[in-house]
Amino acid sequence: MIQTPHLSVDGVVKLFDREHNYQGVVLIERANRPKGIALPGGFVDIGESCEDALVREMKEEISLDVEIESLLGIYSDPQRDPRFHTASAVYICKAYGVPQADDDAKEVFVYAHNELPLDKLVFDHKQILKDFFATA
Repeated sequence: MIQTPHLSVDGVVKLFDREHNYQGVVLIERANRPKGIALPGGFVDIGESCEDALVREMKEEISLDVEIESLLGIYSDPQRDPRFHTASAVYICKAYGVPQADDDAKEVFVYAHNELPLDKLVFDHKQILKDFFATA
């Protein structure tokens, strides 16, 4: 059998209120190992596109319907996940409403750019957010 990296998706979710005012970026506290703060995301199921997986994972983890705006990039460093080799398609998306933690998310947070807890982020999510803000 051919071995390949596990395919995952992560979302940089820009949250807006009902009046379309930007509130910040949605992050979660992971319920599972590795523990820490992370972008919401998860693994792509067999037969599922990355885009469909992203929309599903955002609904499952932060209880929000998201609109995908663009692909930020593919992050595939073999050391990005301490569990095993993953490659993640990271999407920039927007959502409205109040996020609620569910599924693999223990808690959910909304952070303004200058309040991001960069030192608490797991995986390569610090670099992903730096890349996002460099393009914003």
